[in-house]
Amino acid sequence: MTMNLGVSDNVAPILKKLKLFIQEVVIPKEEAYAAALEVDRWSVPPIMKDLQQRARDEGLFNLFIARNGQTYEQVDYAYLAEQMGYSEIAAEVFNCAMPDSGNMEILARFGNDEQRASYLLPLLSGDVTSGFAMTEPSVASSDATNFMSQAKRQGDQWILNGEKTWVSGAGDPRFEFILVMCVTDGKAALDRQQSVLLVPTSAEGVTIKRMLPVFGYDNAPHGYAQIQFENVAVPADNLIGEPGQGFEIAQDRMGTGRIHQCMRSIGAAERALSLMTHRARTRHAFGKPLSELGGNVDIIANSRTEIEMGRLLALRAAWSLQQHGLENALTDIAQMKVIVPNIALAVIDRAIQMHGGTGVSSDTPLARMWASHRALRLSDGPDEVHRELIARTEFGQASVTYV
Repeated sequence: MTMNLGVSDNVAPILKKLKLFIQEVVIPKEEAYAAALEVDRWSVPPIMKDLQQRARDEGLFNLFIARNGQTYEQVDYAYLAEQMGYSEIAAEVFNCAMPDSGNMEILARFGNDEQRASYLLPLLSGDVTSGFAMTEPSVASSDATNFMSQAKRQGDQWILNGEKTWVSGAGDPRFEFILVMCVTDGKAALDRQQSVLLVPTSAEGVTIKRMLPVFGYDNAPHGYAQIQFENVAVPADNLIGEPGQGFEIAQDRMGTGRIHQCMRSIGAAERALSLMTHRARTRHAFGKPLSELGGNVDIIANSRTEIEMGRLLALRAAWSLQQHGLENALTDIAQMKVIVPNIALAVIDRAIQMHGGTGVSSDTPLARMWASHRALRLSDGPDEVHRELIARTEFGQASVTYV
């Protein structure tokens, strides 16, 4: 089977339109968006709502959902995700930001009719936001068998107790519900112990204990939170899918999510390289442009080469998932998840160095980009877990705890 990693005729027109919209509409509004947040950190700036409406008007909203009865293939959407990585606010503009897009996918694939009507449709409209709670503060959550949060069935309800951390989006005033990974049967097989519960944030016993900054950035107005669930009662119908299907649901969600995240990292690396080359050509020292000093030509050339390598690896993972399904794509996805964030970090770091003191200030997006993509080496599984899967595959061993 021929591996086709090029831009298909199906996605080419929308990709061109998306790229222009980001360059001409989104990026020029980044400074105004940041300024609005300085006035009120934990509200959605009106400029975001305006941008989202413009995206709707241009047919660029909810790009990963079926359009005219057709959903973009994994490789097609990967190219769209790359463009959205060019700006820190772009994915939200198009209602394609994590964790909402992943939760939409879960609800569309595994949710029942009531869940889709009550929770998926508001997500698709952009009226509400959501969270996905898997990581726990007291255990190494990279091992999916470690979860301590438990839900017990009592009559027509589930009673949830536990604590989750790094729940993204919890500071958003539109934060409406959380999909919680929890143990529902501790005696079942390791990959059948967990389930996913849909928990409204307004439910009694749901407490945001604290917000968690990343390298000093609060990521307002969305943020990350540590959340406690104390005797939280939700209807039995709030279970997503079947009891014991949580591991499967999480793995399915993260398979596509990792590809989208890594392609956005490629987009961020492209922007960092663009900023770096502009700086090298326009900034002078010792009578010469920076492009003629200190091996900077090699730095820029290496950055371009590494970006192309990372993109090809991510596109191969997308193609493998598209053609062969998640189980057969896990190793490709793991290789991508290890390499791409590290490439993006390296390119961003070089761009920071090229900018000198300006690079670590807020005068460019580089410092924030570095913090975001350094965190990506931990989210959706740290590098070490993915390397273990890769090595186990080489040894011919299975890894049942990989999420």
